[in-house]
Amino acid sequence: MSHRNHTLTACAAAVLATLASPAVLAQQSGNTTETKEEQRKSIEVIEVTATHRTENLQQVPIAITALSSDELQDMHIEDLGDLQSHVPNLSLHVGDASNAVVYLRGVGQIDSISFNDPGVGVYLDDVYLGRVQGSFLDVIDPQQIEVLRGPQGTLYGRNTIGGAVKFTSAMPGDYTEGYADVTLGNYGLRSLKAGLTGALVENVLSARVAVAGTTRDGYADNLFDGGEDYDKKSQAYRLSFLYRPAEDWTAYLVIDGSENDPDRSRTPHRETAIYSLSEGGFREPTDDPFTVNANYNDLESLDTSGVALTLTYQAGDHTFKSISARRDMSYRTHLDLDGTPDSSFGIYNFEEQEQFSQEFQWLFANDTVSVVSGLYYFNEDDWSFGGAVAPEFFVPLGGGVYFPFPVVNAGERIQEVTSKALFSNATFAIYERLNVTVGARLTQEEKHMVNRGEEFAGTGITTAEEMEAAFGTGVGYGETGFVAEQDWTEFSPKVAVDYQWSDRTMVYASASKGFKSGGFNGRLTSFPQPFEPEELWSYEVGSKSILADNNVRLNLAAFYNDYENFQLSRFSIDQDTGAFLSLFENAGKATIYGAEMELQAVLSEQLTFDMNAAYLGGGYDELIGDFEQEVSDQRELVNAPKWSGRIGATYWFDGFEQGDVSFQVGLSYRSKTYLTVSSSEVLAQDGYSLLDASLRYETADGRWQASLFGKNLTDKEYREHAFDLSASPGVQLGYYGAPRTVGINIRYNF
Repeated sequence: MSHRNHTLTACAAAVLATLASPAVLAQQSGNTTETKEEQRKSIEVIEVTATHRTENLQQVPIAITALSSDELQDMHIEDLGDLQSHVPNLSLHVGDASNAVVYLRGVGQIDSISFNDPGVGVYLDDVYLGRVQGSFLDVIDPQQIEVLRGPQGTLYGRNTIGGAVKFTSAMPGDYTEGYADVTLGNYGLRSLKAGLTGALVENVLSARVAVAGTTRDGYADNLFDGGEDYDKKSQAYRLSFLYRPAEDWTAYLVIDGSENDPDRSRTPHRETAIYSLSEGGFREPTDDPFTVNANYNDLESLDTSGVALTLTYQAGDHTFKSISARRDMSYRTHLDLDGTPDSSFGIYNFEEQEQFSQEFQWLFANDTVSVVSGLYYFNEDDWSFGGAVAPEFFVPLGGGVYFPFPVVNAGERIQEVTSKALFSNATFAIYERLNVTVGARLTQEEKHMVNRGEEFAGTGITTAEEMEAAFGTGVGYGETGFVAEQDWTEFSPKVAVDYQWSDRTMVYASASKGFKSGGFNGRLTSFPQPFEPEELWSYEVGSKSILADNNVRLNLAAFYNDYENFQLSRFSIDQDTGAFLSLFENAGKATIYGAEMELQAVLSEQLTFDMNAAYLGGGYDELIGDFEQEVSDQRELVNAPKWSGRIGATYWFDGFEQGDVSFQVGLSYRSKTYLTVSSSEVLAQDGYSLLDASLRYETADGRWQASLFGKNLTDKEYREHAFDLSASPGVQLGYYGAPRTVGINIRYNF
């Protein structure tokens, strides 16, 4: 364990000891009148903060899915990837480099390198996470997770062209309470989560601490050395303080950090054969996707930390808020992208990132108007060092001849991003049942990049770490580089109308614009390849209803997106030299449309039902591929299944006086999904279903909970991520979702 974590452990222990003192424990509260089980057996009122104020989900004219801490616990949602089947038109999984790959309604970003930005923003306690590494969050001590579908250009701004995922952690409370949560499962899964909250100074200062640690063996066997891939070894903490010196003042401080240090990086399965210089022939793929044979997957390390301070002042109908945040991320990995024991195509990436953000908000509300206005500032410094360790790389000359072409190179990229924005969003009550919302955001963004590259093949330097130490000292050769800077100004308007059709049904329509930042292709070191911001206009209609005497919630939405300048990462080959090319460019236009449904129903005192379904249509209107050819009629949208959804039910058994016993089952479905920009049929994932189930017991006082659970019970093999490197070095690679997992979870609340 690092020195930093020793310090964190000591800090957490000190707070736990303080909160557990007899004086504080004496403040522990009793149970509320309505038990958790009674709440779960009803259609609860869900409050969301999508518009930066707390509102009833059913009154917000935005397509939102919100899951409470109880729902996240009951559904065994352990990380953001587990949300995928619970949110219509969401694709969310971990990528090849510990990055969050998030697509909403067919809009997102598949690439993991730091010069580009996500298409769906991930927020942790109202703080935007600037890098996709560190954004694939474990679900630790949550209060709620909200997923906002469609562009959020007005209130959230940069890089939310597809939507936003908001993780809100549990806040400190005045009463002393806590929990300990243990999970054991197959593949050697061992997980511990614990949290404690209480008052340090009654009615003035309260604190909360949460810690978590997870270890798991790998899902895949590596024939190269007998090791296991897809393993996990992580630990995390969160410490928060809520200070209320006066009735109208609050200060909320959150400190968090995490370490993920598995034995292996995530190794893909070879789906096609690849030529081997050492063998003098082709290496064929294995039939088992969880059997790999790779030699350059021995490093994966991701550390994150952050601190955020939110100050709130209430003055009558006015609220003034300041959110100041600093975050740091460190990432190092070796990736085997030939999928063989050869050294044909090993890729490494080392990255250090720090960001600072400051947001000022003014909120006003009375009976006829509510306003959210503010100023936003974001600054990011990112250093990354990456390249290839491929002494057995080759170039196909045709006729079955492969020419050895050793590649051992390095590139250093230093990028600074500055973003400033002014925004306002106002809702006016025109008539008793009719509201009109008008919003706009003006964003000015600047990127500055310094990029350098060197070759090291033949110098005696053979490792990434040696290149890191020797870079710029004169040992390397063939130096290239550029300095580039560009700024953009974007205007993001929105207008929405909502009408309370009846006491139980609201209908709405909206038009909004989102954008995603431009930049420079950082993989190229010889010249700057700029790309412009993406732009998307979205038109949406929907309804939100509470029906059948408050026993049914039904929310519907339909949308039409006009998507321009979308940015695509693709791999190609130089027509003249045969060299491998990594391109990132504005490739064309697309039209995307679809519909979504979310349904929750209480069928009886013993049975509840939930369902979501989504349709996604459209495609590329224009797409420029290799050698400037128009290929829109040959390509499909990435991570955009035409049909997806989930059906679930929970049944409570009678006759258990000492507690409640329930059985939960869910079946999710995704139709055929293209995972690469090339629309490779080899890597496309055919339609599939996943079956999850759990059997749960909770004592009458709610203190003890135990559950047996299983995910992917039919042990379906399915790809969730892929690389098409068929151009060079001539292989296609697939990353697979988790196989069947089963386990037991025990939780104690006090």
